[in-house]
Amino acid sequence: MKKPKIAISLDKPLLDLVDSKVDGNIIRSRSQAVEFFLRKGLQEQSINTAVILLKGEHQKLSVRDIKGMPLIKSQLDFFHKNNINNVFIVTQHTKNINLFLSELNDSKVNVEVVEKDVKGNANALEAIKDKLKGSFVVMSGDTYNNFDLIKMAKKHLETDKMAAMGLMTREKIEGYGTAILDGDFIVDFHEKPKHSSTNIVNAGIYIFKPEIFELFENVNSLEKDLFPKLARMKQLVGFFTYGEYMHLE
Repeated sequence: MKKPKIAISLDKPLLDLVDSKVDGNIIRSRSQAVEFFLRKGLQEQSINTAVILLKGEHQKLSVRDIKGMPLIKSQLDFFHKNNINNVFIVTQHTKNINLFLSELNDSKVNVEVVEKDVKGNANALEAIKDKLKGSFVVMSGDTYNNFDLIKMAKKHLETDKMAAMGLMTREKIEGYGTAILDGDFIVDFHEKPKHSSTNIVNAGIYIFKPEIFELFENVNSLEKDLFPKLARMKQLVGFFTYGEYMHLE
């Protein structure tokens, strides 16, 4: 495919640095060097990987029809329209696995299903940490979300904290994790409390830096163990999704 040509002006020291990267092997020309490092820089400022944490017992929920298509296809379409190209699905082997896998055909994103027999969503996530090189999205497999994930990713990258959590408001907080905010920061988080002074709740979608795994010692549950720790450290940013949400049961 013929590439369009453009004219740009660079400072001499920057141009010399670009030229120094031309090795005649991997990078063979000045224009190729500019393209390579421009593409690399843009990738570092975006998020293109997501993880769906799907309990084996929820695979039947994942193929349930939601707005005209199975939930898992809605989830993958949501990621696709928000520039996510790679999705890992961590689940367990069950009698429903083949039915579930059949719904992944013709996906617009690259999907890899990883079967891990572990307890706790944090343990399930940690099981694939070697596959996660940059910041990544995590979503609960039994939730339907539809909002501007690109804006959430932008906020995560700009604030440069360890994690961001999607938030909603609900009159009744029963069954939700609740968050106390100080500006953009979640400074206190409780998983499914009986009583709370806030109606701000967890939307079941998060963005993490890959360094998050350094905090996974004695962490089995993201909600019970990790998020309270991040809140105390002021490393958990809140983002109101202002979109569609559904929790399947």
